[in-house]
Amino acid sequence: MEKIKVAVSGAYGRMGREVCNAILDEEDLELVAAFDLCGEHEDIGEMLGKKPLGISIDRLTRSSLEKAQPGVIVDFTTPMAVINNIELALQCGVRPVVGTTGITQVDLSRIEQQVESSGLSAIIAPNFALGAVLMMKFASIAARYFPQAEIIELHHDQKIDAPSGTALKTANIIIDSREEDPPEKEELIKLTGARGAVQDKIHIHSVRLSGLVAHQEVIFGGVGQTLTIRHDSIDRKSFMPGVIFAVKKAVTMKGLVYGLENLLEW
Repeated sequence: MEKIKVAVSGAYGRMGREVCNAILDEEDLELVAAFDLCGEHEDIGEMLGKKPLGISIDRLTRSSLEKAQPGVIVDFTTPMAVINNIELALQCGVRPVVGTTGITQVDLSRIEQQVESSGLSAIIAPNFALGAVLMMKFASIAARYFPQAEIIELHHDQKIDAPSGTALKTANIIIDSREEDPPEKEELIKLTGARGAVQDKIHIHSVRLSGLVAHQEVIFGGVGQTLTIRHDSIDRKSFMPGVIFAVKKAVTMKGLVYGLENLLEW
């Protein structure tokens, strides 16, 4: 079987390094390029503490992408760069698998049009941890039976966007699962932001602290009881099975998929 050639954008970052390692561990995947603004010209193998691989970190440009000729590019960069990276990949005939968060609904509509025009596929997932996907699935079930819910998401202090993409998607899932909206009530907010942000009438609270990786809990309230559904990623390796699964799926499909749950069998 011919190996799937994969490039990684954001390879110098913590998630990017984990992705590179995960690709190198797969017999049917081949790492062919590593892109980043940091660590330019450094051999990706040496950066990972391995023997030199002959793959130097380069800037992501049309020229560098066409030279590498990957079938798939995995992107873990920043909200400021990701849209241009996706567009460039599609223009070069490369299928993007994106874990970068901060992508808006407007961005998704634009990307979907570009994916359809290209005849390729793109997979964008707010969270690649399979446990987080299950958390959202369980939340969709609980939302049918509990009238109230709030979301608390906790991430490392280097995360730029807030709330997280996972929290926003969870709020959407909860609302879509309900037959009716929760009753509105009057509140006295003595400090702006004390009740968090609001997405689709769901309050979302964001925490950013060193020592955290990625965590989320959804707290449901009903008469005389609460239900808490929580997921914790305590190591970035937790995202890798989902990333590898998406990479292999991307080459066999067409169109845009938003959310890893849409690739799983329930």
